[in-house]
Amino acid sequence: MGSSTVVVPGVHLVPRHVAIILDGNGRWAKKRLLPRVAGHKRGLDAVRETVKACAEMGVEYLTLFAFSTENWRRPADEVSFLMGLFISALEREAKRLHGKNIRLKVIGSRERFAPELVARIEAAEALTAGNTGLTLAIAADYGGRWDILHAVNQLIAEGVAEITEEALYDRLSFGDAPEPDLFIRTGGEQRISNFLLWQLAYSELYFTDLLWPDFNRQALDAAIASYRQRERRYGRTSEQLPPDQQRG
Repeated sequence: MGSSTVVVPGVHLVPRHVAIILDGNGRWAKKRLLPRVAGHKRGLDAVRETVKACAEMGVEYLTLFAFSTENWRRPADEVSFLMGLFISALEREAKRLHGKNIRLKVIGSRERFAPELVARIEAAEALTAGNTGLTLAIAADYGGRWDILHAVNQLIAEGVAEITEEALYDRLSFGDAPEPDLFIRTGGEQRISNFLLWQLAYSELYFTDLLWPDFNRQALDAAIASYRQRERRYGRTSEQLPPDQQRG
């Protein structure tokens, strides 16, 4: 592979791009002696609140890991419910997002989705394509390894003689977005779980025991407060950073 010029990203008090794994819907429901689907419904409320908060504080890109390639292994009735919830949410939320100048993208493979769901996705993306506010990306039937392989295969099909980092990044599912500044995972697990593997190389990682349905504006503020305490050195020493970026 070809080498590329190293460009040090800028540092921002408010992260330009936040990526979140929405973990804990089922456990939230189980704790309340409710069916798992109740947790997914409540989780959708947390999504709305998080989207609103990010838009208000000036986050430019928000990526939510809603359904992974591995999630197809879940019980068939739960997968069926999630697909139905996705369809109904797209139908209800697309106009609301459009009214708030939010652009919607759905990233991942669509090969296993029903035609109705694909049509809803395409309609929602088309409706919001010209919006200039927050870009909301929903990762569905998405996996980081799949994303990298898909990008490489696309480059091969195009006959690219030398694969550079920039060329590969441009062909990733969300190649028009900057790399995430902040990665958040709820639910107490401390894993990346095949999410944005290439893009998270230099992201600040934040893990919380809160289950996703309990994640709110206060929890998001806590994550961003933690992010602001990090030194984003990108291979440099603390002494090389501008004074306003040094911590401690």
